[in-house]
Amino acid sequence: MGDTSENTSKLDSQTASNQAPVSQDDSKPTERMQTLQEHLTQRTDEHNEEQSRQNTQEPSEASAACSSGQPNTKVQKTEPQDRDGASSEQPHKTHLFVEVADHQWPIVYSTEYNIGFLGMEKLHPFDSGKWGKVFQFLREEGMLSEATIVRPLEATEADLLVVHSSSYINSLRWSITVAGITEVPPVALLPNFVVQKKVLKPLRTQTGGTILAAKLAMERGWAINVGGGFHHCSSDRGGGFCAYADITLSIKFLLELGLIKKAMIVDLDAHQGNGHARDFMDMMDKVYIMDVYNRNIYPHDGFAKRGIRRKVELDFFTGDEEYLDKVYNHLKKALEEFEPDIIVYNAGTDCLEGDPLGALSITAEGIKNRDQIVFEFAKKERDKPIPVLMVTSGGYQRNNARIIADSILNLRQKGLIGCQAAEEHQAKRKKKTGSSGSPSSPESATTPSSGASSPTSPTSGEPRRGLLDWFKR
Repeated sequence: MGDTSENTSKLDSQTASNQAPVSQDDSKPTERMQTLQEHLTQRTDEHNEEQSRQNTQEPSEASAACSSGQPNTKVQKTEPQDRDGASSEQPHKTHLFVEVADHQWPIVYSTEYNIGFLGMEKLHPFDSGKWGKVFQFLREEGMLSEATIVRPLEATEADLLVVHSSSYINSLRWSITVAGITEVPPVALLPNFVVQKKVLKPLRTQTGGTILAAKLAMERGWAINVGGGFHHCSSDRGGGFCAYADITLSIKFLLELGLIKKAMIVDLDAHQGNGHARDFMDMMDKVYIMDVYNRNIYPHDGFAKRGIRRKVELDFFTGDEEYLDKVYNHLKKALEEFEPDIIVYNAGTDCLEGDPLGALSITAEGIKNRDQIVFEFAKKERDKPIPVLMVTSGGYQRNNARIIADSILNLRQKGLIGCQAAEEHQAKRKKKTGSSGSPSSPESATTPSSGASSPTSPTSGEPRRGLLDWFKR
């Protein structure tokens, strides 16, 4: 994700040769945001119960190929989390871990992810409805249905305070603060209750989705939140369209539940992930961050770079060959240096060629190959696969949703993600209704259809079994 305040015309005058990496010591943390105003709007218990009911309204009809989650897990705060000094050592009971049936994919999405109010969302280049489009594309391809998707709940204030300071949460009760974070100035003129409902509630729901998906990844081996990836937000400040630190929260929840001891963040969004880097700066022995980003664009956070263990800085218009080579080699070295219990993969698509903010030149095929590389490293390159949580993060073109959906379909086709119970459930529903659509049997998930072209290497037409095999040659 990124900031639109920079003048993108500088791309024409700035090149790799005259732009040096920002020193880790040449910038300081900015001042924390102002505090005050009304109480954050709370989600009603009735709505929580309705969402949980929808997740379990279809009975399981298949084997436990995909195990189910457990609801209402207590999260014990092992140390005070409120950075303003308030006591926070009591456990808090979260309702985010809704029951998930065997036949549901570990793919999390809600219609409440999408942002729209009087056309104001069009004032930012971000496609605030892309999450719904991703789901629609996957449904059209026969992979997902309303019955097989997992619907998350909105993160409550108690959930958010596991990481965020109360002063930061309070600052979001000022519409002008939210206008700065979302980079949509007219938001400052709206009553805050409207901002809470139309802007922040969707982001809180996506944050709840990331936390839920993290637990699902540990249970199923992988999970995807169709939204999330707010990597510019830290515990006490937001920016770049990121109001809540969902990546930090997901890892904190897993640590406090005792489900993991160590995590790796692989951030491949075009922008530096300064939020989680700040949050885990004092926990680098437990959280390893690999960040591949365009060094010439927002946020230029030199201080946050201290929290990145493997920093890979790119120049304007880096293309597929150099990009994929760096992703492969640095991820290989990162996993040799550090053995995580989970990989949190921030799969931003703003590296796509033509993106007005990312300013890189990665093709749609390059993005699919990039995602495949990450999953292959986690699944195929070790005796014990590493669970992967994928979030979709930034991307500022209208074709981003199609590319995200195509990449997920590619991971399914390659056998890197799957849920046999969901495939069988979907096949039974199609047989009952006689509906047409893309094959969704377990066999079709891993076997190209007749006439389909064979998988090729990222930089040639040469066939290959897996991208890692190609790179090894």
